[in-house]
Amino acid sequence: MFGLFVRFTCKDETAAAAFDELVARTGEQIHANEPGTVVYAVHRVDGRPLERVFYELYRDEVAFEEHESKDYVCAFLSDREQYLAATEVDRLGFVSGKGVSLEH
Repeated sequence: MFGLFVRFTCKDETAAAAFDELVARTGEQIHANEPGTVVYAVHRVDGRPLERVFYELYRDEVAFEEHESKDYVCAFLSDREQYLAATEVDRLGFVSGKGVSLEH
C-alpha cells in the first residue's frame, strides 16, 4: 500500500471553482480506469475556502506510477498550476487502518 496526502491552496475563489471542476473531470477517469487506485478522495477544508486536501491510496508504488502515467492525470498535473498558489505533498507508508489492508 502506498499513499499521498496533498494540500492545495488555490489562488482565489474563481480559481478554486475551476480547480474543483478539473478535479471532478479527472476523478471520473480515475474511478473508471484505475483498479490499482484504492482511495482517491478530495476534500474542502472547513474554514479555509481556498484549500483542498487529497488523500490517495494505491495498491502499491507500481499502481501509483501507472496512475501518474495516464493522459488525464498528466493533463491534470499540467492544468492545475494555473489555479494554485501552493502545493504540499506528503508520501505515506501504510501502517494500519480500517477498510484497507496490505493484501492486494
